[in-house]
Amino acid sequence: MMPVANRINQLRGGQTPPKFTNHSGGMSHEENFILADVGGLTRDDILDNVTLYWLTKTAVSSARLYWESKLAFFASKGVAIPIAVSAFPDEIYTAPRSWTQEAYPKLIYYNRLPKGGHFAAWEQPQEFSEELRASFRSLR
Repeated sequence: MMPVANRINQLRGGQTPPKFTNHSGGMSHEENFILADVGGLTRDDILDNVTLYWLTKTAVSSARLYWESKLAFFASKGVAIPIAVSAFPDEIYTAPRSWTQEAYPKLIYYNRLPKGGHFAAWEQPQEFSEELRASFRSLR
């Protein structure tokens, strides 16, 4: 199957395939391309996701960020508030600690995890919630 990043880049062209929004079968086909490489998800998980987007008619607006983004994604940001980063290995871009420290001078937490990706909260809910707790622990 096609990696998530490749499929998202295909959708970036601005053309929304009619099957993506007009029919639940078409949407499930698209979701299977996007979520094929996501570990830990069942067919029911993917069907729940397709149903949520189809019934609320939010599939296109949720994907819009990917194909309309013209931001310099990899440019250092210089953000001055406390930042926590959990680097999941199957993310579209797994930020190395060196880049993260440069981009976020007030980095308070950085951790590389053994599994998970772009949908980490969905794929690895236990690890994700533990990361949230760990990242804010120093601010208590």
